[in-house]
Amino acid sequence: MSTAAVKSTALRRARLHPLPLRIMHWINAVAVFIMIGSGWRIYNDDVLFGWLHFPDFLVIGKWAQYGLQWHFFGMWIFALNGLAYLAYGIFGGRFRQKLIPISLTEFRVTVADALHLRLSHADLTVYNAVQKALYLGVILVGILTVITGLCLWKPVQFSEVADLFGNFQTIRLIHFLCMSAIVAFIAVHVTLALLVPRSLLAMITGGPVLNEKYHGAAEGIVGAPAAGRDRSVARTR
Repeated sequence: MSTAAVKSTALRRARLHPLPLRIMHWINAVAVFIMIGSGWRIYNDDVLFGWLHFPDFLVIGKWAQYGLQWHFFGMWIFALNGLAYLAYGIFGGRFRQKLIPISLTEFRVTVADALHLRLSHADLTVYNAVQKALYLGVILVGILTVITGLCLWKPVQFSEVADLFGNFQTIRLIHFLCMSAIVAFIAVHVTLALLVPRSLLAMITGGPVLNEKYHGAAEGIVGAPAAGRDRSVARTR
């Protein structure tokens, strides 16, 4: 079979969520679960807010020291997997194809539709403006979580970075708020996945097979047509 024929066959079989993306998604899910549970164990040992204490059935690790060990374990998985995901999204072109640009007009319209329960979920291949903003936002929060976590772990070695945030307690607060934002994102993400089961199934099976017009957004091929952007513009006309 010729190279052109092999490439054409691959394009016809391209799915919304390629296999590497699905693997990284579920690895990240496990890592975040470990980090949240162990992070709450660590928090309970030195609380930031006197009124907030996480029950034992929600935390990972019997004592704070065990929580730290679990947290470091999850941290390395989260950081390394996150680097792989960023490289895949940036250099593969998926971020450019699926997440940018974000139209402010579409964002306002999408928020209004959501408040009136009029959001359509018929086409999983197109991300609306709110989805784009949430995904980009949680990526940035994840990066800030890693940076503040490193400052908490090695405050001397990362002293120049730590100084940008102020004192140690301020870094702890920022780290905690970042993780809280991730928890909030997960709550919304899981709720929507349960409301639209096809989206959850797509992250397991790869989702719908895309035609050649939309294969670039799924496979991250630079220079391919920006499917989501084209369709979004068409809806606003």
